[in-house]
Amino acid sequence: MKLLAFIPIKLTLLLILGIIIGHMCSIDSFYFLISTLSLFVLLAAIFIFEKKTNTKLFGFIAALSFISLGIYSYTSSQPINHFNHYSKITSAEDGIWTLKINEVLKPNKYSHRYFATVESVGNKKASGTLLITIPKDSTITSLQVDDEFLTFAKIRPISEPLNPHQFNYKKYLENLGVYHQLRIYSNQFVAVHNTKTTFIGIASKARTNIIEKLKTENFGADELGVIQALLLGQRSDISEETYTNYQKAGAVHILAVSGLHIGILLLLIQFLLSPLKHIPKGRTIILLLSVLFLWGFAFLAGLSASIIRATTMFTFVAYALYLNRPSNSFNILALSVLFILLFINPNLLFQVGFQMSYAAVFAILWIFPLLKKLWFPKNKIIRYFWQLLCVSLAAQLGVLPISLYYFHQFPGLFFISNLIIVPALGIILGLGILVIFLSLLNWLPTQLVWLYNSIIGLMNNLIGWVAKQESFIFSSISFDFGQLILSFIVLVSFVEACSHITYKRIAFFLISLICFQGWTSYQKFESSKKLEAIVLHQTKNSVLFNRSGNNLIILTNQIKKADNMISDYKTAERIASVRFDSLKNSYSLLNTSLLILDSTGIYPKNESINKILLTQSPKINLERLIDSIKPNEIIADGSNYRSYIDRWRITCLKYKIPFHYTGEKGAYYFE
Repeated sequence: MKLLAFIPIKLTLLLILGIIIGHMCSIDSFYFLISTLSLFVLLAAIFIFEKKTNTKLFGFIAALSFISLGIYSYTSSQPINHFNHYSKITSAEDGIWTLKINEVLKPNKYSHRYFATVESVGNKKASGTLLITIPKDSTITSLQVDDEFLTFAKIRPISEPLNPHQFNYKKYLENLGVYHQLRIYSNQFVAVHNTKTTFIGIASKARTNIIEKLKTENFGADELGVIQALLLGQRSDISEETYTNYQKAGAVHILAVSGLHIGILLLLIQFLLSPLKHIPKGRTIILLLSVLFLWGFAFLAGLSASIIRATTMFTFVAYALYLNRPSNSFNILALSVLFILLFINPNLLFQVGFQMSYAAVFAILWIFPLLKKLWFPKNKIIRYFWQLLCVSLAAQLGVLPISLYYFHQFPGLFFISNLIIVPALGIILGLGILVIFLSLLNWLPTQLVWLYNSIIGLMNNLIGWVAKQESFIFSSISFDFGQLILSFIVLVSFVEACSHITYKRIAFFLISLICFQGWTSYQKFESSKKLEAIVLHQTKNSVLFNRSGNNLIILTNQIKKADNMISDYKTAERIASVRFDSLKNSYSLLNTSLLILDSTGIYPKNESINKILLTQSPKINLERLIDSIKPNEIIADGSNYRSYIDRWRITCLKYKIPFHYTGEKGAYYFE
C-alpha cells in the first residue's frame, strides 16, 4: 500500500492507536504527559548521538512516543478531566448557573434544545458544556448563539437507551464532551444583557439573517429547506420525507456542508480566478483569494466543526495547488491535517461524520487511480463521466463498512444520484452564493428565484424517483463490530491483490475473506441458539419480546407504536421471522411464571406466581396483592402513570421485593 510509505500516515496511525487506548482505559493524563516528554527527550538523544533515523531502536522509541502522545492528547482533552470542570465543584448541584449558548440544535416535538457553555457556578468560575432543553410551551423566547442567562435548575444525567439496540444518545454526547443536561422552565430563567460576542456568534447571526432574507423570497418550502442545508449547513427545516429520500438515494452527504462542497467550491474559485495567473504575483493572489473565499463561505455556513475541518483541509490543498504539486502534496497534507485535527480534538475519531469523511478521502486517494486505469475512453465527455463514476465507486467502497455498521443499509443506486447531481453541484453552489449575495443587497430578481427554485425542485424530484426504487435499497442488514473490522481487512487485501498480483497477496485476501465469512457464520449460529424474553419500555404501551433462536414473537396490543423498537432489535439480533400476538393475562417465559395485571385489576387469588407485570395503571391494593400471590419481583412498564409508579416503589421497598420500572432501569430481561 503506497500511502503507508508517507511518514505523516505512519505517525497518524500511531496517534490514532494511542487515542483508542486512551479511550478504552481510564488513565491520569499527568502520567502520560511525563512519559510523552521523556520519550521525546530520549528520541532526541538517540538522534543526536546516532544521527540516524532508520535504526530499529529509533523507530521503536518513535512509535512509543506517538502512541503515548495519542493517549495524552485524548485524556487531557476530555472536559471532565479539567480541574475547573463544573462536575468538580461541590456546590454545582444547588448553585446558580451562568450559561452561554454556543450551539442551537434541531428542536424536537416538545422542546427547544441547545448546547451551552458553563461560565460559572455560584461565585466560582467553571468550564464544561451542558445540553439545555426548554419546553416549547415556555414563555422563554428562542435563544441564539452567545445569549447568556442565569438559572438555578438542577443538572441531570443524560439517560442511557432504555431498550436493546437503540441509539445511545448518552454515548454520542459524551464524545462531544457533554455529560449532563438541564431542563429549564420560565420561572428558572433570567436573561443576562450586554454579553460578550464571539466570532461563532457573529457567524450564527449572519446565517440567521441570510435565512430570514431567503424566507421572504418566493421559494418552495422543500426547496428552501434544501437550499439552507446546501449553502448554510442548516438542516432543521428539511422535511422528514425529503431527508429520507436523500438517505435512500445515497445522496444525504449533499445535504451536509462537507469536504465535497468545499472541494467543488475551491475548484470553482480556482477556475474563476485563473485569468489572474497572467499578472505579476498572480498565483499568490489566487492562493490568498481562494483561502479568503473558502473561509468566507465557512463563516456564512456557521463555522460548525465539520465545516471548519473541511475548510482547513482544503486550505492546505489550495497551498498544494499553489506549489504545483497537487498529487504528492495532497497525500501528505491530507494526513497532516488529519494528524493536527486529531491532536487538537481526539474525540473527532469517534464521530461518524469524521470517520466517513476520511474513509472516503482514503479510498479516493488509493482506489480511484486503480479504477481509472481499467478503461481510458477517447471521448472527453465519456472519460469525464467514467472518472466521476470511479470516484463515486471508490468513495462508496471506503464508507460501505461504516455505513453498514451504523445505519444497516446500502443504497444500490447511489451512482445514479452522484453521476447526475455531483457534476451540477458546482453550478448549484455558485448560483446559490449569488442568490444569497443579491438577496442581502435586496437586488434578487424574481426570474433568478424561479430558476434556482426550479433547479433545486428538479434535484429533489430526481432524488425522490431514485428513493422510490425500493428493490435497489438494501436495508436491515445485520453488521456488527467484528464484521466492520474484518470487512476493512478484506477490502484492503482485495485492492492490494488487484493492484499487484502475487501469491502472498491472493492468499492473504482469501484468508481474510474466509475469516469474514467464518465470523458471520459463527454469529448466525450463536443467534440461532439464543433464548430471550424482554419487557420493553414505551410510553403508553406494553411490549414483550419472546425470542427463540431466529424467531421472535411480539406481544403487544398496539403494533404500529412499536415499529422502531422491532426494526432495531430484528436487525441487530439477526431475526429471520417475526410474529405478533395480543397480550394475555399470564405466560410462562423461560421457566418463569408471569402475571400481567392491566387496567381491569383482575388477578387470581392465592396462586403462587414468580413475577408480576403491572400495565395500564391498574387500580389495585398492591399490599393485598403481595400478601395473596407472594411474587419474587414486580415489574412496571411505560404504560403506567408516574404517580402510581412512585406509590408501588414505596410498597415494594416496605415488603423488600425487587421493583423494576422500565422507565428508569430500562428493559427487563427474564433470566
